[in-house]
Formats: sequence, C-alpha cells, structure tokens
Amino acid sequence: MPISISPNMMREIIMDHYNNPINKRTPEDLENYKTIRMDSDSCIDDITIYLKIDNNVIKEACFDGVACTISTTSTDILCSLVENKTFEEAMYIIEQYKNMIYEKEFDEEALDELIVFINTHKQAARIKCATLGSTGIEEIINECSHHHEE
Repeated sequence: MPISISPNMMREIIMDHYNNPINKRTPEDLENYKTIRMDSDSCIDDITIYLKIDNNVIKEACFDGVACTISTTSTDILCSLVENKTFEEAMYIIEQYKNMIYEKEFDEEALDELIVFINTHKQAARIKCATLGSTGIEEIINECSHHHEE
C-alpha cells in the first residue's frame, strides 16, 4: 500500500475495521489460547487479546472487549497480520509499526493496512490507543519466548 494513500481512504479503512472487525471474538476453546488483558486509563480501551500458539507460530489471533476506533482498528489489522507468523516475523511487524508510530525509519512493506496510522504521532494522546494491541501481542510473545528458553 503506497504511503501516498489519501486521508479519505485512510478514514474508510479505519472505519471499516472499527464497524466490521474481522478478528473481534472470544474463542470458545480458551484453554488453547494465551491471553492478556489490556486497558487504558486515558481512554475506554479494555480488551483481551487471544493468541493460539503452536511451536512459536501464531496460529490464530483475535481480541474482544470495548475499545475506541483507533485501538479496535489497529488491533484488528494487527491480528490479521500476525496470524500464521513465527514469533520473529510477528515481532518484526510490531517493531516496524512502532517505528512508524514514533516517527523512526520503518519498513512500509511489513505494515499493510497499518500504514493508516502513519499520522498518529500528530495526536500524542492517541499513541497509547494505537499501540495497545501491539503491546499486548508483544507481551504474550515475550512471555512465551521466555518460558520456551527455560
């Protein structure tokens, strides 16, 4: 997706994921998922992220709860992007996403629709919303990686 994407197109993508999130659900077989609850004191965000992991590969990623537009959309897109990725691949996507959010050099190819958050830095209060899901996924991966090393 080219970085020259129009503001209207960005808004359409954001609103589509907010109104029709692909990955918003609570799995029925919870015992097969690693979970983390993420919330924010500065926003309504209160979501649980669910990752089904097999041999350090994220087989399924989803989330549920209540969250603002930015948090819902970024988490929804990110869940799609990390599915069927190794921990290393998922962490690369998250690293590139955070680099973009914090105005550092980033690999645009890794981000797909997450590129719609390229201007998030202009609204500092929205950075926590935009990174809530990525931080949660990152924490689950780090915890699983740590247990795997022991």
